[in-house]
Amino acid sequence: MAAPDVLVTGACGHLGYALMRSLPDYGYSPIGVDILPSSGEQHHTITGSISDSEFCKDIFQTYPSLRYVLHTATLHKPHVGSHSKTDFIDTNIRGTLNLLEAASSKSPQIEAFIFTSTTSTFGKALAPKKGEPAAWIDEQVTPVPKNIYGTTKVAAEDLCQLIQAETRMPTIVLRTSRFFPEEDDNDAAREEFEDDNLKVCELLYRRVDIQDVVTAHVCAMCEARKIGWAKYIISAPPPFTNSPSLLKQLDTDAAEAIQRARPEEVEILLERGWKLPRRLDRVYDPSKAMNELNWMPMYTFERALAQIKDGREWRSPLTLQTGKRGYHATPTGVYTR
Repeated sequence: MAAPDVLVTGACGHLGYALMRSLPDYGYSPIGVDILPSSGEQHHTITGSISDSEFCKDIFQTYPSLRYVLHTATLHKPHVGSHSKTDFIDTNIRGTLNLLEAASSKSPQIEAFIFTSTTSTFGKALAPKKGEPAAWIDEQVTPVPKNIYGTTKVAAEDLCQLIQAETRMPTIVLRTSRFFPEEDDNDAAREEFEDDNLKVCELLYRRVDIQDVVTAHVCAMCEARKIGWAKYIISAPPPFTNSPSLLKQLDTDAAEAIQRARPEEVEILLERGWKLPRRLDRVYDPSKAMNELNWMPMYTFERALAQIKDGREWRSPLTLQTGKRGYHATPTGVYTR
């Protein structure tokens, strides 16, 4: 095996697994880190906790060939009910700081530190009340975290910015929208929509395929030295524009707005017996990432409906290969490992 050049934290999770599986196809040699053993996967993964600073230092001492860090390890929203706030601080904040300090001590050897964050950091900014226009979410929107998950991810982003300013280690934050394969944790959404129906419609405004998340990370690795520091939203490109009238219509009659934007795709969707959402409360805008990272997401709403029309799978092969990685070792509703 070639000497590893990419460290992937959270290697047994959804994104970590997808990165470990995909990076060799892009010419990289990844090594993973996770608190869980790799369960027989054909990937080289070290078992340990990023909240242990000595463990993090040892990684870079043991593998001096490392040039990139893809930091995906985190406690997620599904852990809010099962883990303490201290657990979130230990993993999401302290763990991130440990990695930043260990990696930056090797800079300029480390050419890119990519921190996988989340659009959940925007929190209350994502939820205008009924009767208010949908929120257009780009990098100019100020996060208003609403739980310990969002709070610790924002703090970790700030640490990334701080360490980058102090050390000049190229550092990029990718705020990804939802890509989990599990059913929605909202009871009303599960009752109203078939799962595929819901996920395909989410590609209009708040979902991204895991294959496109992987390519965003690869693009960020390639561009990090030129950029130095930046944050980007990673989501499927919406078919909407940031206009007051459109955002108002997404609140009052989203189905009509969608039909006007993509009539051919909507016809395919309705012929299948699916529904359109009646209201959209936010739209994620990934145009900055597309322009500055040279990122070209493939798995869009338009592509999904074209695939469905031809009787083909609308998700990426990587989504199917990754499957449900889970969040808990014991049954906890839709988020069961």
